[in-house]
Amino acid sequence: MTVIPSNDFSFYDQVLDTSIMVGAIPQIYRWNSGPVPLATYFAMARGAQGKAHEVSCGHALHGHDAAHGVPALEMTKWFDTNYHYMVPELTKDQQFTLGSRKPIEEYEEAKALGYQTRPVLVGPVTFLKLAKSKDAGFNPLSLLDRLLPVYIEVLRELAYRGVEWVQIDEPCLVLDLDIVAQQALHHAYTEIARAVPQLKIMLATYFGGLGANRHTALALPVAGLHLDLVRAPEQIDELSGFPGDRALSLGIIDGRNIWRADLSRLLDQLEPVIAKLGEHRVQIAPSCSLLHVPIDLALETGLEPEIKSWLAFSVQKLEELTTLGAALARGRGAVEVSLKASDQAAASRRASPRIHDAKVAARVAGIDEAMRFRSSIFAERATVQRERFNLPAFPTTTIGSFPQTADVRNARSAHARGALTDEAYKLYLQNQTARAVRWQENIGLDVLVHGEFERNDMVQYFGEQLAGFAFTSHGWVQSYGSRYVRPPVLFGDVSRPKPMTVEWWQYAQSLTKKPMKAMLTGPVTILNWSFVRDDIARSEACRQIALAIRDEVADLEAAGAGMIQIDEAALREGLPLRKSEWQAYLDWAVEAFRLCSSGVRDETQIHTHMCYSEFNDIIGAIGAMDADVISIETSRSKMELLDAFRDYRYPNEIGPGVYDIHSPRVPDIEEMTALLKLARMRLSDTQIWINPDCGLKTRKWEEVRPALANMVAAARELRALA
Repeated sequence: MTVIPSNDFSFYDQVLDTSIMVGAIPQIYRWNSGPVPLATYFAMARGAQGKAHEVSCGHALHGHDAAHGVPALEMTKWFDTNYHYMVPELTKDQQFTLGSRKPIEEYEEAKALGYQTRPVLVGPVTFLKLAKSKDAGFNPLSLLDRLLPVYIEVLRELAYRGVEWVQIDEPCLVLDLDIVAQQALHHAYTEIARAVPQLKIMLATYFGGLGANRHTALALPVAGLHLDLVRAPEQIDELSGFPGDRALSLGIIDGRNIWRADLSRLLDQLEPVIAKLGEHRVQIAPSCSLLHVPIDLALETGLEPEIKSWLAFSVQKLEELTTLGAALARGRGAVEVSLKASDQAAASRRASPRIHDAKVAARVAGIDEAMRFRSSIFAERATVQRERFNLPAFPTTTIGSFPQTADVRNARSAHARGALTDEAYKLYLQNQTARAVRWQENIGLDVLVHGEFERNDMVQYFGEQLAGFAFTSHGWVQSYGSRYVRPPVLFGDVSRPKPMTVEWWQYAQSLTKKPMKAMLTGPVTILNWSFVRDDIARSEACRQIALAIRDEVADLEAAGAGMIQIDEAALREGLPLRKSEWQAYLDWAVEAFRLCSSGVRDETQIHTHMCYSEFNDIIGAIGAMDADVISIETSRSKMELLDAFRDYRYPNEIGPGVYDIHSPRVPDIEEMTALLKLARMRLSDTQIWINPDCGLKTRKWEEVRPALANMVAAARELRALA
């Protein structure tokens, strides 16, 4: 590689790193000045156990205890990816000061090892656009003039230490920006150019095209511009007006998916561009950070050779860039072998008979209007369901999973390598399930779950049982912090060969007389959390998955399941970044959910769950999903997300999460009751369910047990108040 980045490592999240760098630390974390302690960093990321009021009431804590007893920052999805970032929390009187020298230190570390790097920073305008404020009517962009001096201080220090180029990421340029944001970009980079004229800025955009922001981007006083030509290939035809004094970085290798590039086709596109612009001005690069793809395909020894030949992970993508660079510099003959291998892989994938299934195509073509809707409206269904289940006011439940302890993971690993027989593994899982069911009954939960001990991942578990998916053994990608997922590879048409969850639901229900929710992952989430084939429309692939899940729902209902939860945790993250494209996506995403959920009787209650998202702008689509009960994250936002449901007059039932499962904190009864009182200000009592804000798979039992016991107690307090 010609250009090596630095400051691209993070203990948790690069947006959080930026908050630390600029000293954007809420008062509750008790930081005043100087280097930010690592304990404070992780308290902002994950919270810290203890009484929040011990901090906020002035009991100053120091050293490693500086942020003890506080909740984490709010967390949400990074643009339209499954990566989470910690949302910066700013106030209208916010002051910024250097809190971390991480970009400088990591540049110096690489330099000491003999590497001249290009430091990478999250841009000041994107940082402010991603931030939130509790001050009504306050736009964080108004803080730009206070923020810029810290950026300039860092950039000056880098220039002093010998840095020639710095990459500043402004992915907000692919959003719909108003005139205020466009002016903020111009002001920011004018000030940076004036303050550090010797430093060259490569302004990076990704996840889409510049669109209406093209003029703004081209007018900025920067030395180079990176464009994502994978998500917005049309930009390659718009380069004729590109300023003659700028370097141009072309993002041509997909940083979001794992399909091998067709190198000959890419060369056909690149050669005329470089001939026109000049090779000295053009750089080639991945479309975005390779954070979103696994590291090395060579580690995959279990993949079928044909499918493996179609894939490229991070290492292979960098090799593809090297091949393209050599071909552009020295001619295609210099890399003839590599190009031939690429051509063969592309041809193999196009012609493979394992991609298409005529039966699946016929079934999708046969979808009719009746398959998309429940037979009765919610008000009628709700009456029947309340009579069937006879639950107390404010019923309590959980989202689905219980802790996947080291013991559970070790048993799964032993079974996978043959050290634990099928029979012994099944007995182990049954014992885990039985213990979880008994414990839920003991603490008084109203609606139970089986705990999902048999499931490795909420998407992978289903993909492994569906035709059209392949799986990796080392294909991990970061979701947040130290949490990684291993997305399935959706390579062909999808169908369900046999029932996937019925046996485990039947076993769990046999252990209790209380309602046992059946747990499924919805088609949009399976799609969005997989590496998806790119040879058909995503909407078509989603309909195929929806029909497979519809079959599972029908079998669960036939087996006696009265409550079926179909999680669509990733529905909003698939929303296009441009509003003009929203409706088309929401139409097919909602249709897919209704396809899999609408074939049941009125008395069967359909639940769904959605993870960290802003719902205000898609509340109409959520209403159109017509789930009987939806559970959502509201603890970090202090129930603010319910405002959308109140303003929309959402008629169905809602479980607002009352505690943050992404933090090890155990909130007390008083804290949960206070949140529930806020929920009652926004919803009617008959609408409210009580649950955590997400599944409990990543937590420890010593955190889960007291937290859920407190949650049940909070529900009882609320019933006494009603």
